Order: sequence, then C-alpha cells, then structure tokens
Amino acid sequence: MVDGQLIGAIIFFFILTIFVYRKRKDIEFQKILFPLLYFAMLRTQLGVGLMDKMAKKWPRFWKWFGIIGIVVGFLGMVGIAILLIQNLWKIIFVPAAVPGVGLVLPFKVKGGFYVPFFYWIISIFIIAVVHEFAHGVIARSHNMKVKSSGFAFLGIIVPVIPAAFVEPDEKEIVKRSNTQQLSVYAAGAFTNILLAILILGLTASVIAPAVNSIAEFNGVEFVDVLKDMPADASGIVIGEKIISADGNQTTTVEALTKVLDSKKPGDKVILGTNSSNHTITLGANPENASKAYMGISLTQSSDLKPGIVQKYGTFLPNSIMWIAGLFYWLYVLNLGVGLFNLAPLGPIDGGRMLKVATQVIFRDQKRGDKAWKYVSMFFLGLVLINIMFGFFK
Repeated sequence: MVDGQLIGAIIFFFILTIFVYRKRKDIEFQKILFPLLYFAMLRTQLGVGLMDKMAKKWPRFWKWFGIIGIVVGFLGMVGIAILLIQNLWKIIFVPAAVPGVGLVLPFKVKGGFYVPFFYWIISIFIIAVVHEFAHGVIARSHNMKVKSSGFAFLGIIVPVIPAAFVEPDEKEIVKRSNTQQLSVYAAGAFTNILLAILILGLTASVIAPAVNSIAEFNGVEFVDVLKDMPADASGIVIGEKIISADGNQTTTVEALTKVLDSKKPGDKVILGTNSSNHTITLGANPENASKAYMGISLTQSSDLKPGIVQKYGTFLPNSIMWIAGLFYWLYVLNLGVGLFNLAPLGPIDGGRMLKVATQVIFRDQKRGDKAWKYVSMFFLGLVLINIMFGFFK
C-alpha cells in the first residue's frame, strides 16, 4: 500500500533541496560538518513591519508579557534541567527507560519521535513563526533594532528541517538592561507554551466534543513492544488492537489501565485483540516495583459511527478527525519545543537566559561566562546522551 505521508515527505524534501540550490547565492551557510551537516539561513524583511506595529500599539502589555515570560522561563529552565538529570539516572539504572529527548521527524527511524508528515510540516511552520515573531515583537517594544527575519533549514546532506528566525541586533541587546535582554530571550518559548495551553483549551471545549459526537472508540492499538519486557514473548504484533482484558471489554485506554492497575507483578492478564488472544505474565514496573508492567506502548484507536457516515458521508467527519489530530500535535510539539528551548545550554533561549543570569550571580562577565560554558556543556552532554541512547538502545 502506498504511504501518502512518505510520498509527501519525499516531494517536500525534493522541492526544498531545489529551492536551497537555486537560492544558494542569497543563503548563508553555517557549515557544521558540511556537506553532511549544516545550517542554512535566507534573510528577508518579512513580518518586521508588523512587529513594529504590534509593539507600538500595546507597549504596556508587552512589558508585562516580557516580565511574566522571564519568570516562566526560569521556572521552565529549572524543570527541564531536573528532568534531564533524572532521565540520565533512568538511562543508567532503569532497563526499560526511554530517552527524554529525541529528534522529531516525519519518518520512522529508531530513536526518533515520529510525527506524520503533514502534521509535522504544518506544526513546525506554526511553531517557528510564532516563536520567532514573539522575539521580534518584544525586541521592538524595547526599541531594539530587528535587522532581518527569514527562513532557515537544518540540512543533513539535503535540507531536512525547515525553521524561521528573527534577527535582533545582538550588539544592541547586550547593552540593554538584564530585564530587557531576558524578556527578549524568553519570549519565544513563553509564547509556544501559551499557544499550547490555548490549543488544549480549544481542544477540550470544541474539538473533543465534536470528535465524541462522530467517533467511537474501537480498541487500544499496540504501537511498540519493548524488547525483553513481559509482552515481548507473547506474540503481540504492532498494529493489533486490544478489545478485551480477562474477558471484559476494554476498548479504551482508560478501561485497560483500570484492569492493569488491579494487577500485581507476577499476575497474568489475557488480552483479546482483533486477531488473537495473548496471555502475558506481568512484570514489575521499573520505576515502581509494586505496580504491574507489560512493556508496551499503546494509543487509542477509533472509528466513525455508522450513523454519521450514513448522514454526512466520510469527507466531513474525516476532516474533523484530521483537524483533531492536528490540534493534538500542535499541543504536544508547541509544549515540547517551548520547554526544550528553555534548557540551559548553548545558543538556544534558555542558554542565553542562563548567560545573563550567571553574569549577574558572579558579578563578573568573565567568571559568569566561564560558569555558563561549563553548565551549558554539561546539559549539552545530557541531551546528546538521550538522543544517542534512543538510536542505540
């Protein structure tokens, strides 16, 4: 069967490669391991005028937006730092641990976080535009010059991940007060987190009721089976749908979870699927030895209600289901990208905030920058370990 997502991805990467080649004279290449790994930037003035208008129209609002963003930014930085350290401990000591950081890709590879292509490209575009636009608006609200905006591409031989950027005048930023610097750096991630919250609210109030009115749950689908875990030897095949547990109907994740919560390590559970029955002797949860554990990844499966198809056909209901999927990925990726950008490492937003903070803490730029480099390198190492662990697990 032809995979439309894969075909779409191939066509997109092909067009993107031609675009970068034709615009190569106007593109600035940052050669990391060129031509294997590089970053390409195409500078424009798109959106700069709109940033100006918005900044001048609501100056008081953007001032408080920036201050709240700083608070959220540092809280997020601490949270992400703790999670990265905890995940390193799990990778070392917990056999079934999964990496806390992974590459978000529109194709399935070991160690990557797969997002269907069309959801991926739309989400990445919205996330990047909102993130960078917020940086620009806050910079202009403090009368900082925005030199350019534009498009960027991370290339692994060919351009793979598109992005957007806004380029405030860095020499001007470092001359401003710590509050102004921090508000510019925190704006992008803070806006992504706010957008994730907004999407969650819209999903709960509008999208979820619409989906519930046209769809019904028809099972819990296996997405992955962890190697050497209890379910690994049961013959479960990825794609099978659980419809019962111990003879009781369990077509929802919630119902299946209730059954498993009633079990203890060593107990058996009989799972009925759409194609077979599997008896699994449950193990101990690596993170809580008192809880039962199967070692599988699951997702909720659903289908359109028969009456809905008869009344409306399939196009409109399937469109609503597709939009619901888009909202899900917009929520997950906005929150994930926003929080990751607050990690205290390198040139990303959290790293820049940390650099300002260390200079204040040490009351000396050289000592502060030295501390910033050590902390940044430590967390960069944690991120790389997580990514590599996913590929080689």
